[in-house]
Amino acid sequence: MQSIGHITFLVREYNEAIRFFTEVLGFKLIEDIAFSEEKRWVVVRPNGSEGSGLLLAKAGTTEQQKQIGNQAGGRVFLFLQSNDFWRDYQSLKSKGVKFNEEPREELYGTVAVFEDLYGNKWDLLQLRRQKEHEVISGYSHDHRKHTFDSAPKCCS
Repeated sequence: MQSIGHITFLVREYNEAIRFFTEVLGFKLIEDIAFSEEKRWVVVRPNGSEGSGLLLAKAGTTEQQKQIGNQAGGRVFLFLQSNDFWRDYQSLKSKGVKFNEEPREELYGTVAVFEDLYGNKWDLLQLRRQKEHEVISGYSHDHRKHTFDSAPKCCS
């Protein structure tokens, strides 16, 4: 069995990133271990989540610094799933989080794109249940049936 342990998330400065993730997004600080004055092992993840975490990594080179806020080349980078979209949407807005659009309903659920403190795009997402015990995500149907001309919105 395999799993993804952590995802590297480039930051300018550890403490500003920790504050954003814990105080604004409500994440939990899982680890904060100093290896040196400049390097730390810092892991955060959504409160209550037991899955993968974000490894906050201070950019150490000019090339890494250029990628802060653009880790996915302008596309949505991460998907923050919620069990109560409207609660979390209102909470994030009240804390000054910038949303790039109004919430919208899609086949797979309720979604709105927001930006983190550096400008990376995230989806705030509450998945819709199609049938009892079956959750639809934008990727759950059979994509092999689509041609490039017939791909639904979720596949574009």
